[in-house]
Amino acid sequence: MTWRQALLLSCFSAVVLLSTLREGTGASVGTTQVAEEEASEDAKQKIFMQESDASNFLKRRSKRSPKSRDEVNAENRQKLRADELQREYYEEQRNEFENFVEEQNDEQEERSREAVEQWRQWHYDGLHPSYLYNRHHI
Repeated sequence: MTWRQALLLSCFSAVVLLSTLREGTGASVGTTQVAEEEASEDAKQKIFMQESDASNFLKRRSKRSPKSRDEVNAENRQKLRADELQREYYEEQRNEFENFVEEQNDEQEERSREAVEQWRQWHYDGLHPSYLYNRHHI
């Protein structure tokens, strides 16, 4: 129970200390409200355009007017680049998969060859050639 009280007391003292420090800096500077107003004006200027710029932007092209040749060319370049990147990505994926499948097939062939070789060694009688098709049956 004492560690909880110590934790609560330290948190409470930290809150009190921070609140007094904030009030002290505000009182010492005395221009925080003016600075906040200037900061908000700067932010508004960064976010919003001038009215004349906004009207020119909207008058430049309406929804139904045809696009300029430059806009069409830029959009087509973006589409072609996206298609090229997608094609390269899928080609790389296909090559990686083909290499994986080839390695798997090579490993399977190696295992089956080893199994056949072991079977031939086990069944070899030492009198005739080791291959079945060379054995002479009476």
